[in-house]
Amino acid sequence: MGRMSLRYDLHSHSIASDGTLSPVELVDAAHAASVDVLALTDHDTLDGLDAAARRASALGLQLVSGVEISVSWGAQTIHVLGLGVDAQCPALQQGLAGLREFRAWRAEEIGRRLARAGIGGCYDGARTLAKGNIVGRTHFAQHLVAAGHARSVREVFKRFLVNRKPGYVAGEWAALDEVLDWIQQAGGMAVIAHPARYHMTATKLRRLLGEFRDAGGLGMEVVSGSHTPDNVRHMSALCRREQLLASCGSDYHGPENPWIRLGELPDLPSGCLPVWESESWSVQ
Repeated sequence: MGRMSLRYDLHSHSIASDGTLSPVELVDAAHAASVDVLALTDHDTLDGLDAAARRASALGLQLVSGVEISVSWGAQTIHVLGLGVDAQCPALQQGLAGLREFRAWRAEEIGRRLARAGIGGCYDGARTLAKGNIVGRTHFAQHLVAAGHARSVREVFKRFLVNRKPGYVAGEWAALDEVLDWIQQAGGMAVIAHPARYHMTATKLRRLLGEFRDAGGLGMEVVSGSHTPDNVRHMSALCRREQLLASCGSDYHGPENPWIRLGELPDLPSGCLPVWESESWSVQ
């Protein structure tokens, strides 16, 4: 399959959640990387969309209004992208506000649990690193690295922030059907983000995709910044089997992760119908 006529990157983050670039800087970086269509999909917030849209309009880049929503399903957290959502939709706004309330409590609780384990000052450190309103686990990880408790963000997660470690707090997110309802009410398209990252058995992943499709979900990320070539082949076969649309996104968080670059994605495998070629793609 040859080069797409347009370069799409339908998954990215700014300082509105756990990215390190402002929405304007993110759009500038996408433009410099020759991205034609960019989706800003911050975690559980729409805060960066207005600034990103103004900058994209000035540069002639198409911005897709998006969000990455946290879902509890099958005793684990999965992420669903809403692409082309109306940021003024009350149902979506109210749903995301509830998730942000839980995020705020979780951040304080992570700080309390790390303090009980003898590592004080983590909440304040993470809060300082968060440039937007959301304090996420990545901010705790960055603080713990800066404070000398680990050598890398990956090491922090392994030693402090996963199950049975001192700073772990289980996610209590929204239900899958609830999230799909918010996205549909907002006129958006629901896409499962980076499915290979969930490390599910084949049976469980097929069940997730089936429930997602039956509840009105339309697409899945076949190509992701975290997917290996084997993952892409496997997800492409699943995408066709489950009759879902195929999406691609870098999941870019900023230049600190040089192995993930905006727009530098392999083409979708042949046989997959891209989200932007479907009748449901109404992004203006």
